[in-house]
Amino acid sequence: MLALVMLINRSGSMVLPFLGVYMTAHLKFSIENTGIVLSFFGIGSVIGSWLGGFITDKIGEYRVQYLSLLLSVPLFCLIPLFKTEAGVALIILLQSIVSDSFRPANSVAITKYAKPENITRAFSLNRMAVNLGFSIGPALGGILSAISYDFLFYSNAFAALMAGLLYISFFYKRNKLAKIKARKVQEVLEIKKENSPYRDGKFLIYCFFCMLFSICFFQLFSTLTIFYKDTAHLSQQNIGYILGYSGFLVVLLEMGLVQIAEKYFSLARTMFLGTFICGLSYAMLGFDHSIMTLVISMSLLSAGEIWALPFMSTITALRSGKNNKGAYMGLNGISFSIAFIITPYLGTLIAEKFGFNSLWIGTGVLATMIAVGFYFIVPWMLKEKEAEI
Repeated sequence: MLALVMLINRSGSMVLPFLGVYMTAHLKFSIENTGIVLSFFGIGSVIGSWLGGFITDKIGEYRVQYLSLLLSVPLFCLIPLFKTEAGVALIILLQSIVSDSFRPANSVAITKYAKPENITRAFSLNRMAVNLGFSIGPALGGILSAISYDFLFYSNAFAALMAGLLYISFFYKRNKLAKIKARKVQEVLEIKKENSPYRDGKFLIYCFFCMLFSICFFQLFSTLTIFYKDTAHLSQQNIGYILGYSGFLVVLLEMGLVQIAEKYFSLARTMFLGTFICGLSYAMLGFDHSIMTLVISMSLLSAGEIWALPFMSTITALRSGKNNKGAYMGLNGISFSIAFIITPYLGTLIAEKFGFNSLWIGTGVLATMIAVGFYFIVPWMLKEKEAEI
């Protein structure tokens, strides 16, 4: 049911991939100003990830998730009313804070309901829902944006509303029962106070590398769509189709590739391969812009993310304790959110000053360095859990 809620919510994920195109083509912002405005999504994501992790440990993942979904609805509807750089930046900031408070709470819910031996596959199932929704959303978004960009925002609001209502209807009673059970356990056991992730040096270094990876990977949501339109000369519909293809491919391959990685690779080797393949997918765009290259690049990017993103969540869950999972998931989410701040501005700046070819080759080189870092950091951080790595 968590995955189904995520599927419905992400089926409305039409806004983010098209925000850059919306601002450059519809609102006539410059590429550099578009990058600055998109960075406010990342700022809101940082605040939302921290806030979501903090209040999840205080009031529980149930309340955080349904409040995030329902409060997103009016904010999505307000976006089309703002036409200036400052106005769009403000509403995107608020919307991002609310929406991204959902992520750490959702991750905690997965660890709550999944069996320990199935935790990576549980995260993968949730990501399958995300990517299935992401294959539907952008494809539909490409069609709707050709008619009117307003449809993107209203459709996203409707999907968030449906996801919120479904979540409440299914988990309301289950959450009450879980709270009663937790009170009984608390009466019997003394709850051990656990360290803050913000004082966990090894985990902070790991999160720094997660942030660097995200700076590379999140080109998908900002500069890549601008590159498709301005350099590869794809129509908005075709941009939607190729993004939808990515989501469909992840849905098709994720569970199988995750099981292969769990069976044959260590966590360190899986993170190395996933990060390296993502970098390779971007680097090849620096040499050719043909439609075949675009499809092969997106195929590699999809495979790379399968062997990187769900395992990042698994590593975070392994490092955290029983009573501070929200804080750990929130901090790891912040590493992704900081990348959302940096990536749009840095990517568009490099593209404008040096060209897209330099951007893609540089991204590939950086991702290779990050892959090597993960290979050594992960076992160092989890050396007390050698059985898992």
